[in-house]
Amino acid sequence: MDVARYEHILQARKAELENRLSRIEQDFTTPRNPDDDDRAVERNNDEVLEELGEVGEKELVAIDAALARIDAGTFGTCAKCGQPIAERRLDAVPHTPLCQVCAGED
Repeated sequence: MDVARYEHILQARKAELENRLSRIEQDFTTPRNPDDDDRAVERNNDEVLEELGEVGEKELVAIDAALARIDAGTFGTCAKCGQPIAERRLDAVPHTPLCQVCAGED
């Protein structure tokens, strides 16, 4: 398994998420429109942005954990059963800590 390739993928995704979260934060600090109708739309947009921000933050935590597993030499090993995680699974979800079998048990 090419751990360096996964590390590169994880680092790139982390940078992308940090950039996106920064832009979301900037949107929240932008002055609001005084028009009532526009404010209602902005509130709906804020809810969507907040959800995207929460999802992004959770993915960042998972990416940081995967990078820590790379540093520890345990990347690609299921955290639950200790078996290797299939590269096909890592290609789809590089930050996954679980093999396909263990992920399906939850």
